[in-house]
Amino acid sequence: MKEYTLEELAEYKGQNGKIYVVYDGQVYDVSDSYMWEDGTHQGLHESGQDLTQDMDEAPHGPEVFKDYEVVGTLKK
Repeated sequence: MKEYTLEELAEYKGQNGKIYVVYDGQVYDVSDSYMWEDGTHQGLHESGQDLTQDMDEAPHGPEVFKDYEVVGTLKK
């Protein structure tokens, strides 16, 4: 499985057709989600970054990622 740095992850904001986000060290492909159109989520969160800390303030839990493919891990 590919390891992504934060710099590499920043390339996946929809410009290349792919939208990736990180939660708890796992990189998820959310490209097919209408909730991530144009690489932003609800106008509050940008794709191509680690959203682990932001999840504490979300109105949902990490179960939202269960339907998305894990395409890698975040390199520490």
